[in-house]
Amino acid sequence: MSQDIKHMRVKIFDKLSKIVDPEINTTITELELIDEVDIADSNVKVDLHLTSPFCPAVFGFKICQDIHDDLLQIDGITDVKVNVSNHFMAEQINNQVNNSPNPKKPAT
Repeated sequence: MSQDIKHMRVKIFDKLSKIVDPEINTTITELELIDEVDIADSNVKVDLHLTSPFCPAVFGFKICQDIHDDLLQIDGITDVKVNVSNHFMAEQINNQVNNSPNPKKPAT
């Protein structure tokens, strides 16, 4: 793994360690909700699971939106995709978050 990727992973996990599950007020890294982080050039994909398949959708959306928005604040990242794997509304959460505005991309 290159030094640039290692440095980017540190920045990513620093941001992720500050995102809190609003239902139980514990960080998503403490809860070990992150399954995988893939970095390809300036694109990041985060796979995660929520605390429960029936976690209130509003909390699942908030967590995923925070991941999306917070990681886009990192210099060098231009696109973030979030993938929830275990929620009954995973497809809706993923679509809404991944189609939310990205200030680093021009509107089409």
